[in-house]
Amino acid sequence: MFTGIVQGIAELYSIQEKKHVRTHVVKIPGVMLKGLGPGCSVAHNGCCLTVTTITGNHIGFDLVPETLLKTNLGVLNIGDKVNVERAAKFSDEIGGHFVSGHVMTTATISQLYKTKNNYIVWMKIDCFEKKKYIFYKGFITIDGVSLTVGGVTKTEFCVHLIPETLSRTALGTKHIGHKVNIEFDLHTQVIVDTVERVLSIR
Repeated sequence: MFTGIVQGIAELYSIQEKKHVRTHVVKIPGVMLKGLGPGCSVAHNGCCLTVTTITGNHIGFDLVPETLLKTNLGVLNIGDKVNVERAAKFSDEIGGHFVSGHVMTTATISQLYKTKNNYIVWMKIDCFEKKKYIFYKGFITIDGVSLTVGGVTKTEFCVHLIPETLSRTALGTKHIGHKVNIEFDLHTQVIVDTVERVLSIR
C-alpha cells in the first residue's frame, strides 16, 4: 500500500534481459535506503515492485512480461527517471490517498499548458472503457503521484501540477505523446462497478 506522495526520483542505471524477466537497477536517493532490504516494496511510476538486490544505492527489481506490457516501465531506457515511493507504514501521514501500486492502464499526454504557477496536463486513456472511473475532482494516481482530476471531456481529462509537484517528481519532464501509468481510486471503481451491476439486473 502506498500514499501517492512521491519520496524521490530514481535514475535507471542498468537493464538486464533474462528469460521471461527484465531486471532494472535504479539509483535510489540515499534518504530512502534506511531499512530497505530484499523483499521490500517500492513503487516505480506507481507500479509496485519488489527489491531483489542491493549494492549501495543501486537497487535491483525484476519485471515480468505483464508489468512490461501494461505499464510505461517497459519503454524506459538507461538514464530515464522514475518516481519512487516506499510502502506506507502505519505511522505515516496519508497526504495523498490510498494507492495499491497496481497500474490499471496507461494514458497518453495529448496537451500541455504552462503558466507561471500552473502546469496543465491533458491526457487520453489508452483503454477508453476505463474512462468511466474518472470524475471531476476525483482522485487519480499518475506515475505514482496522487492528484485531483481538474477537468473531464468526452475523450480526455486533465490535472493541474503546482511547482512543488514538478520539483519533487518526474512529471515535469513529460512531453506530448509520452505514456503515463494510471491507477484509479479503488472506492470509485467499486461504486461505479456496483451501480453498473445493479442497473444491469433490473
